[in-house]
Amino acid sequence: MKTAIVTDSTAYIPKDVRDRLRIRMIPLSVAFGGETYREEVDISAEQFFEKIKQHKELPTTSQPAVGEFVELFTSLREEGYDAVISIHLSSGISGTYQGALTAGNMVDGLNVYAYDSEISCMAQGFYAIEAAKMALDGKTPEEIIARIDEMKKTLRAYFMVDDLAHLQRGGRLTGAQAFIGGLLQIKPLLHFENKVIVPFEKIRTRKKAIKRIEELLAEDAAKGVPLKAAIIHANRPDEAEQWKQQLSSLYPNVEFSISYFGPVIATHLGEGALGLTWYQP
Repeated sequence: MKTAIVTDSTAYIPKDVRDRLRIRMIPLSVAFGGETYREEVDISAEQFFEKIKQHKELPTTSQPAVGEFVELFTSLREEGYDAVISIHLSSGISGTYQGALTAGNMVDGLNVYAYDSEISCMAQGFYAIEAAKMALDGKTPEEIIARIDEMKKTLRAYFMVDDLAHLQRGGRLTGAQAFIGGLLQIKPLLHFENKVIVPFEKIRTRKKAIKRIEELLAEDAAKGVPLKAAIIHANRPDEAEQWKQQLSSLYPNVEFSISYFGPVIATHLGEGALGLTWYQP
């Protein structure tokens, strides 16, 4: 059986990695006024952060149309694929997964397995990369999904934002939680729980929030097992690199990489957001 792996742009997997592992990407979009840009296609993270400085209002974000999924799945069937595993950002913050599910039922002659990562960014990317490696090795869709389900048990992801207003405005965090954050000037640690973004702990400063993430990593790293981790940043490449060097020297059993919050997710988190995700390979 020939299985294709699809993910959406919010996994923020570098193009060279997608090409090498044959991961197909379907983009979400950001709109500034009347102009719409497909992230990772028409607009890069760097271009987005430049553009956002020129606009007073926050951009809006949108998921791929069902027709785009149908087109992609149909082309994969015509390329000779028997099955598709389509891995997407949490259904609790976007309808993208539902779009893949709907489109999968509209394409005959192809088994489409839509998969809700229940998360986003490189945490979602980890699933797509693992799935793609297994697909290239000829594993069945059932074997691949079982492995991703297994990964979910050890995957952790925590992030912090400089300003909760973006999340509140985009409806990704409740108004009450955002109000409390603004009132106390706290930098809460956030994570995904039951597919939505919720505060993990309320912390007063950026420095303390970063330290708390390090403590959470240390709990898993202390077990001595190999881990794969990604530092994720919103237009803070130097800070991310510095953090990576610091953590790499502390935890030789952890393989660190650097990723980023691209246009769609950065619209909701704001510039300066920083996160860390890891799992046991």
